[in-house]
Amino acid sequence: MVLLSAAIAVYALVPLGYVVTETISAGWDTVTTLIFRPRVGELLGNTIALVLISVPLCVLLGVAGAWLVERTSLRGHKAWALLLAAPLAIPAFVNSYAWVSAIPSLAGIFSGVLISTLSYFPLVYIPVAATLSRLDPALEQSAASLGLGPWHRFFRVVLPQLRLAITGGALLVSLHLLSEYGAFAMIRFDTFTTAIYEQFQSTFNGAAANMLASVLVFFCLLLLLAESRTRGNVRYARVGSGAQARATRLALRHFQWPAQLFLAALTLLAFGLPLYFVARWIVQGGASIWQRAELLPALLQTLGYGVSGALATTLLAFPLAVLAVRYSGWLSRVLEGANYISSSMPGIVVALAFVTLSVHWLPTIYQTAFLLVAAYVLLFMPRSLVNLRAGLAQAPVQLEEAARALGKPPLLAFLRVTLPLTAPAAAGGAALVFLGVVNELTATLLLSPNGTNTLATEFWALSSEIDYAGAAPYALLMIALSAPMAYLLFSQSKKAAGQ
Repeated sequence: MVLLSAAIAVYALVPLGYVVTETISAGWDTVTTLIFRPRVGELLGNTIALVLISVPLCVLLGVAGAWLVERTSLRGHKAWALLLAAPLAIPAFVNSYAWVSAIPSLAGIFSGVLISTLSYFPLVYIPVAATLSRLDPALEQSAASLGLGPWHRFFRVVLPQLRLAITGGALLVSLHLLSEYGAFAMIRFDTFTTAIYEQFQSTFNGAAANMLASVLVFFCLLLLLAESRTRGNVRYARVGSGAQARATRLALRHFQWPAQLFLAALTLLAFGLPLYFVARWIVQGGASIWQRAELLPALLQTLGYGVSGALATTLLAFPLAVLAVRYSGWLSRVLEGANYISSSMPGIVVALAFVTLSVHWLPTIYQTAFLLVAAYVLLFMPRSLVNLRAGLAQAPVQLEEAARALGKPPLLAFLRVTLPLTAPAAAGGAALVFLGVVNELTATLLLSPNGTNTLATEFWALSSEIDYAGAAPYALLMIALSAPMAYLLFSQSKKAAGQ
C-alpha cells in the first residue's frame, strides 16, 4: 500500500519536477532575461489585479448569498439555495462567450473581473452555506443575551467561524483564476495562462513558455502557503454535551424585497444571461447546427474521456485514501499532500510537462488517449480523494476485522465489506472528476490525439472562428452534462458539513 501510494505521489510531482528542471537547465542568464522583462511585468500586473479584485468580490457575494439563504427569513430560500449554486454548471469560457455575445466590445481587466466573479463566486458560496447550515448557534445566542445586535453578532461571532470555508473557497477561486484560459482569451485579456499557450503555439514549448510556467507555479505555491497560514489552528468544532440547537432566522422585514432583487440580479447575470444567449444562438442557427457531423462524435468522446478519467482517478485515489484513513501518520500526510500540490497547478503547466516528457522520453504515448487520461488523473485527483477519505472514515474497520475473523482473506474482506460502504462516496468523487473532464480545455487542446473532438474543444474551435451559432449546441450539451454534477457538489457539501 505504501509503495503504491508513493508511486502515485511521485507521478503527481511530475509537473513540479518539470518546472524546476527546466528552470535550472535554462541557466541563470536565460532565466533573468526571460523573466525580468516588460512583458512579464504586464502579465504579472494583470494577474495580480485580477486576483486582488475578483477574489474579494467572490467572497463578498458568496458570504452574502449564503447568509441570506441560511440565516434570514428570505422567502423561497430553498429555491435560492440551488439557484446560487447553478452557475457552476456553466464553464467560464461559455460564460465569456455569452457576455461577448451581449457586449462584443468586452475586453480588459474589468471584463475579466466581471466574468471571473460571476463564474466563480459559487466556489465560496457553497462551502459557506454548508457551514452556516450546520453552525451551532449557541455562541450567537450567548452574544445576543449580552446585548450584541444582529450585525455585531455576525461580524464578531459568525464570521470568525466561517474562516475555514471562506479561505478554502478563496483559494479555489484564486487557483481557477490562475489556470483559466478560454474565458480570458475570448475577451483578449492577457494572463500568464493565455501567454503560455500563445508561446507554446508559436515556439512549441520554447524557453519563454517554460519560464512563464515557472512564475505561474510559484504563484500557485504562494497561494497554497497563504491559505495554510490563514487557516490557523483555531478549533471550530463544538465539543460540549447536549444537542445542537436550531438557528433562529433573522427577520428581513423591509429588507425582504431588496434581498430578493439582489439575488435575482446575481442569478440572472451569472446563470440566466449565459442560458439566454446560448438559446438565442441555437434559435438563430436553426436545425442545421444540430446536423453537424462532429456533434455526436464530440459528445461520445467527451463521455468516453469523462468516464475513463473518473474511473482511473477513483481507482488510483483508493490506496492514498486507505493509507490516510487507516494508517494516518506523517508519511501518509506527505504522500497525500503531494497530490494536492501538483493538482493545484494550472492545466497548461501539466500539459507542458506531459508534452515535454512524452516527446523526449516516451514518444510512443505522445498525443494518445492514455496520455490525456493520465493528465486528467493528475488534475482532478483531489476531487476523488477527498470524497473517498470521507467515505472510508465512515466505514467501521471493525466490520472488516470481523469478516477476516470469519476466515475471509484481507483483500476479499475489503471488497465484500468496506467497498460497498464506500461506494456512494466513490461515486460522488467520480462524478466530480467527470464534471472537471467535461469542462477541461487547455490540457485537452495540447494533449488530445489527432482527430479527437470533445465538446469543449469543438466549442472553442467554432467560437474562435466567431461561429457563435455553431458553437451553441456544444455549450448547451456541456451545461446539460454539468448541471447534475453541480447539484451533486452542492448536496454533498451539505452532508459533509453535518459530519
